[in-house]
Amino acid sequence: MPQVTIVGAGSTGCTLALLLARYGIASTVLERRTEVLNHPAATILNARSQEIWHHASPELAGRIAALAPPPEEIATIRWYTDLSSPRLGEIDLLAFTERVERVKSHSRFLISHIGQQQLMAVLWDVVDADPLVNVRRGVQVQRVSTTPSGATVRAVAADGATEEISSRFVVAADGANSAVRDALGIAMRGPVLANMASVFFNAKLFSDGTRPLLSFIYSPAFCGILVAHADDNYVLMTPYLSEKQEIARDGRGFWARTLPRVIGREEPFRIHSTGTWTMTSQMAETFTSGNVILAGDAAHRFPHTGGFGLNSGVQDAHNLAWKLAAVFEGRAPATLLDSYEPERRPVVERFAAQSVANHFNLDDVMDGLTSGNRTLARVTRTFAHPLVDRLPAMITRRVADGMMKLAIRPTAKLLGDSASARDRREAVERRIPGQMEEFASTGLEFGYAYCGGLIRTEPTPQPMHGEGVMEYRPTTWPGARLPHAWLAGDGGVVSTHDLLDLRDYTLFTPEPQTWRTAVPAAMPVTVVGLDAAIADRQQMLDLFEVGEHGAVLVRPDGHVAWRTTARASSGVAELEQTVSDLTISTAPESAAL
Repeated sequence: MPQVTIVGAGSTGCTLALLLARYGIASTVLERRTEVLNHPAATILNARSQEIWHHASPELAGRIAALAPPPEEIATIRWYTDLSSPRLGEIDLLAFTERVERVKSHSRFLISHIGQQQLMAVLWDVVDADPLVNVRRGVQVQRVSTTPSGATVRAVAADGATEEISSRFVVAADGANSAVRDALGIAMRGPVLANMASVFFNAKLFSDGTRPLLSFIYSPAFCGILVAHADDNYVLMTPYLSEKQEIARDGRGFWARTLPRVIGREEPFRIHSTGTWTMTSQMAETFTSGNVILAGDAAHRFPHTGGFGLNSGVQDAHNLAWKLAAVFEGRAPATLLDSYEPERRPVVERFAAQSVANHFNLDDVMDGLTSGNRTLARVTRTFAHPLVDRLPAMITRRVADGMMKLAIRPTAKLLGDSASARDRREAVERRIPGQMEEFASTGLEFGYAYCGGLIRTEPTPQPMHGEGVMEYRPTTWPGARLPHAWLAGDGGVVSTHDLLDLRDYTLFTPEPQTWRTAVPAAMPVTVVGLDAAIADRQQMLDLFEVGEHGAVLVRPDGHVAWRTTARASSGVAELEQTVSDLTISTAPESAAL
């Protein structure tokens, strides 16, 4: 029986397949699409995701990083009435120079703006070239069954041929509308926030040479968000209330008439594609069922505000890969996988809460000038009620269109040169800096931490709590991501992340020789010295927080399992006990971030 079947060749599924391939573990990946979806979805690839792809393959990480535009091209977020009018205000992320330098020190990578369609073209190319990954496209999953020893999916090919595929584990990475999750009857819990429509198009919009990453547009004719993509391509998004509205029924027709009003001047444009989706904040009631594991959007869905969706799926894959490998290679019992949900659920719940907060906080900028996203969420749920759905389409359409126009009509108060209009524009400009958390969430990007049976927790408070959303303070607090630091190696300068053992624990210490002597040879621990740090010694000691003689024990996924300030002679006994406990302790324990 094959070890693992991955349903879904999106960013989560491909990442998991490539991470497993590092261990020599083959996987079958079932994907319903035959070609990469050209209509962009996610655009923010944070540095932590790029670290994970580097862990899978430095060449892969390099190819992805090569797609990223220079930071100065994605650092500006603006607010407009329309694109031909003066901006209402902006946030320049590079203006905070001290913060930028701090962020650069946290990782070899920086957060990047890359369209998901560009990312997926690279990931598909890499998985296709990997002999251990068998990707089968044009395959739908219709049924899933589990047994104590495995799981079976019924796969239906494009020609109608069916096949029962059995494996030890099935990982459902098949997106927000997961067929696997639905087949298992696992419900999603949480609210619907909005129905969203978007258009992907090409136009030369910013002739002054300054091209903002995001443009929030508020006018009596249209409210929405413009997202810049490569090669003068853009995505424009706006909410709607009912599937009976023109924007949902005839997207191309709607956008062909709307784009000239948004652009605000005669400018040729070419529509590539249109789409709709439902914005939610939802979690699966369980992330596992028997030998089936949910990951990525199949397990959790967030608003786009914050850019956590795709990145959290990559983190899911990273958390799963080393555990699956340990089980498949006989180094751990299958119950090790019981730690997946207790570790990941609190993290993604925190991401979801921040995404929702970002979404609703946008109301503050236009306070009194639009109905806002809170009202939009309530009205959207009303239109989804079965009684409303029974109304004639024409009535529903007219009511929905009318309510959307009423919601944005007050933005007319921003227009013109009257004293009141100028005052309102100045008020909007003053409120814009309050939106920084949506665009600079470094504290969550690097600062998420795990708790539970695979972490030897400490009674001290988790330091990430005090740093907030925007600021990250590197720490070796158990459960946290190992701090990045540059060390001098035989082949040149390497990151601490490059030195993690693929299978065993890694022990980082300023006194490597003493600890190597003390650690029993049979213990699954690789000792790495911090004495070769590029930074001065005191800076390294401050970063790792264990003094001159202590040590930090790190899991294969780069999260700290334990630390001590004790010397090797007295600390090795606790290390032995910790490794023994963490190796055999797989009972799930949950703790909130």
